[in-house]
Amino acid sequence: MTHTTVFALLAAGAGCCIALQASANGRFRQNLGDPLWAAFFSICGTILTAALAMAAFRPAVPDAERLRQTEWWNWVGGPLGAVIVLAGASLVRELGAALFIALVVGGQLLCSLVLDHFALMGLAPAPLTPGRVVGALLVVAGVVCIKFL
Repeated sequence: MTHTTVFALLAAGAGCCIALQASANGRFRQNLGDPLWAAFFSICGTILTAALAMAAFRPAVPDAERLRQTEWWNWVGGPLGAVIVLAGASLVRELGAALFIALVVGGQLLCSLVLDHFALMGLAPAPLTPGRVVGALLVVAGVVCIKFL
């Protein structure tokens, strides 16, 4: 098995985790009655998991200079993750898991095409090509099929 295949399988597994997470958070919201509490407790689980991983793997602490040199946008991952968790807790019940994930994937894909095309956020440039546009349109068509067919 090639490295690319292993990485692709890991990415697909992460996709499964996103669907499971959104569904779990949606049910958490139902049980708790409020999407903010569902998101809060879910993120507590994230912090606990990260702390356990840090304790298990003991990575070297980055020095203060490295932290100061990071771009401002490096710090938005946490808040954006919270938005994603809150969206799952708030929207899965209303949309269903499949439509929610299809819309999330569609949004990820469209944003990723822009990030790649303009080489934003430290990414290597990957110009928008007709094939990439057709691929994005097929994902949008998939969302429409999931919603209406």
